[in-house]
Parts: sequence; structure tokens; C-alpha cells
Amino acid sequence: MKHTLSVLVENKAGVLARVSSLLARRGFNIHSLAVGPTADERISGMTIVVDAPELEQVKKQLHKLVNVVKITELDPQSAVEREIALVRVSTEGSKRSDVLEMATLFDATAVDVGVSTILFLVAGSPDKVNDFVELVRPYGITDLIKSGRVALARDQKNRKLRAT
Repeated sequence: MKHTLSVLVENKAGVLARVSSLLARRGFNIHSLAVGPTADERISGMTIVVDAPELEQVKKQLHKLVNVVKITELDPQSAVEREIALVRVSTEGSKRSDVLEMATLFDATAVDVGVSTILFLVAGSPDKVNDFVELVRPYGITDLIKSGRVALARDQKNRKLRAT
């Protein structure tokens, strides 16, 4: 089963290598891993999508690392998850207008147009990105690269407002 973890770590050299090697040594398959700075320059944020039957074991192992500050499991219903993909699609002959029309439906942007291919950038929820890839697959995907998933918990909307 795939689980999404938001992990805050110290922004130091080697932390990414320690996290990924720890997970690999324990036999957990990393489906996606994205790392970037946070609002605090001393902290980096990792979004890790890991395929593991027992998530508690993954969290316990990560907590053992000195540079890990906080681990949060993100529930897909209460998180915002996004991916980016670059997809080069064959567009020879009459296919070009069909592919461009499909791209419009997904808000995909043509970022490079060649004689026989168009390179699209598509961003959104993982389902949206996957749906676009599957829709254009019959036309012929010549290149495909996806970013790691990035995710944050949604803001709690049920907070009670205090009268001032």
C-alpha cells in the first residue's frame, strides 16, 4: 500500500542520501521522493511516497535519523498533492490537432513544438497527470518524465473563529 509522508529534515548535506538509503536497506520501495526548501532556511521538506505494508515501521526508522525533525502521514482526502510531467507526444499528420485539443482539456502547455512531436508540460493532482498520460499514450509517447509528488496538509476549515 502506498503512503504519503511529509518529512521535515535539517537542511544539511547528506540527509537525502541517509533517508533514501535507510528506506532501501529496510526493503521499502520509494515510489516518489521530492525535496526542497521550506520557509525556514534551516529546514528542508521531503514528500515521500513509500510502498510499505506497515507504515509505523517506516516512521520509527526515520525517527532514528538525527536530522529528521518531524514526520507527518498525509491522508489523501486532507492533503493537497501535485505532480509535474513533461510528455513528448508524436503528432505526425492529422494527429496534431487532436493531441492539442486533448492538452487543452488538461490545461497542458506546449513547451516545445517540433516537426513530428510536441512536448507538453502538465501539472496537477497525480490522477490528472496520469489521466493525461494515458489519454495521449495511443498517439505515441516518445519521452516522459515526472517529478516527485509534493504534498502539504490542507488548512483546517472547521476552525472556530473568535470574535474580536
